[in-house]
Amino acid sequence: MESESTAPAGQDQSEVFRGVATAAAARTTERGISTRSTPAFVAGEELADLADGDERIVVLTADLASANRLNDFAARWPQRFFNVGIAEKNMISVAAGLASTGLIPFVGTFASFASLLGYEQIRTDCAYPGMAVRVLAHHSGMSLGYYGTSHHALEDLAAMRAVADLTVACAADANQLRAMLRASVDLVGPLYLRLGRGRDPEVYGDVPREFRFGVATWLRRGVDATVIATGAEVHPALRAAEMLAARGIDVGVLDMHTVKPLDLDAVRVASAVGPIVTLEEHSVIGGLGGAVAEALCDGGGAVRLLRHGVCDRYVEIGPPAALYAHYRLDARGVAEVVEEFLNDRGGPSI
Repeated sequence: MESESTAPAGQDQSEVFRGVATAAAARTTERGISTRSTPAFVAGEELADLADGDERIVVLTADLASANRLNDFAARWPQRFFNVGIAEKNMISVAAGLASTGLIPFVGTFASFASLLGYEQIRTDCAYPGMAVRVLAHHSGMSLGYYGTSHHALEDLAAMRAVADLTVACAADANQLRAMLRASVDLVGPLYLRLGRGRDPEVYGDVPREFRFGVATWLRRGVDATVIATGAEVHPALRAAEMLAARGIDVGVLDMHTVKPLDLDAVRVASAVGPIVTLEEHSVIGGLGGAVAEALCDGGGAVRLLRHGVCDRYVEIGPPAALYAHYRLDARGVAEVVEEFLNDRGGPSI
């Protein structure tokens, strides 16, 4: 188990990221990034708070307690924290076993490891028997840019959507993540919760009080089109809508935080407005875009739809910000994509 006192020299980030620093925690990182907006680094703290009033909560990590800040939980609840080592599959199976005794296990690892290595265990050990395991899949999409394809998770939403009785959700920022963790305590069955790289800008000024899985959140209403975004792409969607508004294009933004079960009523409302653009840091195959397309087809409606994300390819290796710009997943790129689409010049993303 890794904590502030046991982490190898130079590896503990307690004084950089908000968490278990012995002194007052820094309010910004060394690069000036607000520590109030670091979703990947508030889960441990929030779970520790929840554990104060719920003895069922336990946390597991696969040797990534510093990377996901679950050592914040370990510092306060060491007897309820388990580091299984670099054994992601085993971690999920162990969590399922703990859940079978009535506990509520939260397991954290990189999204690529959770979804690709742990797929069988999530399906067979957790979802099939209905075990209340919560998988915290952090550093999703291409956010681990320099680590390469083995660490990129651009297929996880498609894979997890296909697992019966599994809730699949994506946190847009730290406050929404806190709301999701609180709501997950009483959620029936397992949960796959997708997190960003821990530097996602603030979307929600406060923790949403009425958050419910499966009920999307309207952040902006528009008359020309609707961008349905999820996770780390919600903030770029909002910024893009502001840019487009300055050009006379009124675009709504819908935070589809729960990819499964999808909020069909919200999709119907969006389709009544006009064209829809789905936005995700994920392959355009099978993720949020696929879910919305299926809903529109099943509903029998006729509405123009563009799925924006990464087309059928492996992304390059490089800094995340450069990758987002290249794939037009930053605010400027999203605004361009939406405007081109509305002007009948838009095709699939890169």
